[in-house]
Amino acid sequence: MKLNKKARQNPRIAALGAISEVLDENKSLADSEALTRLRDSRDNALARHLAYGVLRWLNALDRLAAQLLSKPLKGRDSDIQRLIMLGLQQLWHDRTASHAAVNETAECARLLGKSWAVGLVNAVLRRFQREQQAMLEKLAESEGIYAHPRWLLHEIRQDWPEKWREIVSANNQQAPLWLRINRRKADEQELRKLLHEAGFELNDHPYAVDAISITPAAPVSKIPGFEQGWLSVQDPAAQLARYLLDPQKGERVLDACAAPGGKTAHLLETCPEIELTVLDRQPQRVEQIRENLQRLGLEADIRVADATATGTWWNGEKFHRILLDAPCSATGVIRRHPEIKWLRSSDQVDTVVQTQADLLETLWPLLATGGMLVYATCSILKRENDQQISRFLEKHTDAAVVTPAVEWGTGLACGRQIFPGEAQMDGFFYALLRKNS
Repeated sequence: MKLNKKARQNPRIAALGAISEVLDENKSLADSEALTRLRDSRDNALARHLAYGVLRWLNALDRLAAQLLSKPLKGRDSDIQRLIMLGLQQLWHDRTASHAAVNETAECARLLGKSWAVGLVNAVLRRFQREQQAMLEKLAESEGIYAHPRWLLHEIRQDWPEKWREIVSANNQQAPLWLRINRRKADEQELRKLLHEAGFELNDHPYAVDAISITPAAPVSKIPGFEQGWLSVQDPAAQLARYLLDPQKGERVLDACAAPGGKTAHLLETCPEIELTVLDRQPQRVEQIRENLQRLGLEADIRVADATATGTWWNGEKFHRILLDAPCSATGVIRRHPEIKWLRSSDQVDTVVQTQADLLETLWPLLATGGMLVYATCSILKRENDQQISRFLEKHTDAAVVTPAVEWGTGLACGRQIFPGEAQMDGFFYALLRKNS
C-alpha cells in the first residue's frame, strides 16, 4: 500500500520497510531505500537499530510470535507479523519502556492502514510482558534460541564442534566501529586530539597497527578527519591482509577482487611505490573503489574486469604478489550484516566455492616464481577456507603454504582462521601461498 507522509517518517514503519526489502526482495540492509527516507537523524538511527535487531534475532522472534498468536496471520498480513516481532525485539533485547514498545508499535498498524490490528498487536505484546520468562525458557530448549538458519547452524557445529556456541553468540552481537588511519595524510596526534574533543573514546588494536576504534559509533559524517581522507572504516581483521601480503617497493601487485577498495587503499597508504593493478567485475563497484581512493588521495590502475578472463586485462607480465580477497558466504561478518543469515543458502555456498576454485586456478599462473599469493575470505566455513586451499595444493606441487609468525587467529593445516569477536575482529580466513620453481 502507499504510505502517507506521517507513516513514511515513522522510524518503526521505516524499519519494517527495510526488513521487507531484505526478506521479500533479497536486498542487503546497506542497500535499503526505506532507511534513507527519514529526515530526522534520531529517527534514522532508531529505524536502523530496530531493523538490524529484528534481522539479528529473526527466527527466534518468529517462534515467539507464533506462540503468542492464537492463529497464524494470513500472508497478506506479513507486515503485522513483522510489526509484532519488532515490538518483541524491543521488549526482549532492548528492554524498551512499555509505552514505546507496546503502544507506539501497536499504533503503527493504523499507519499501515490496518486499524483492526492495533488491538491484536497490543494484546500480543502485553501477553509477552506477562509470560516472558516462561516463553524464553521454552525458547532456550530449541534451536531457535541461536537465531541462525538450520543449515548454517549445522555447518558451524560440524566445522567447529568445540567453538560453535561462541561463534553463534558472537554473530548475534553488534560489532564495534573500527577505523583505519591513513598515515600518508593524517597527522595522527592531531587526529586523536580531534576525536577526543568530539567526545569519542579511542582504543588501539593489538594486531592491526593502523586500526583505531571509536565509542560511541557514529556516522562517518560525524567523525573528524573522515572527509579529509585521514580515516576509513575497516575491521582490523581485514587490515591484516596488507601485512600478510607484505609488498615491496617496485613490485607488481594484483588486487583481484577489490571492491569496495579497503584493502586496495591500505596497500597504497602503506606502500605507495608498488605497481598495483586493481580489478572488479561490476562497474558500479569499481566506481566505488575510485571514489574511495580519490577521498584518500590515492591512485592505481583500476579496471572493470573479470579476474578469470585474463585475456581481457592481463598483459602477460607476471605479478610478484597477488591478493585474492575471494567472493564468499560472508559468514564471518554476520554481526555487521545480520541479513546474511537469511539471504544465504547451502547451495549458494556450493556455487561460491566453485568460483573461489576457478579464481585460484586462473590466477596462480600469473604469479612469478618466488611470488606470494594471499587467499582471504570473510567466512568461517571450512569448505571455503582451509579445505579449499587443501584441494588446491593437491593439484599444484609448485605451491607451498607459508606459516606467518603472528599471534592472531587459529592455525590450521592450510591457513589461519579468525573467529567472529576474537580480539574484537570479524571472522576471517587467510592462507599465504608461495610459488616454488
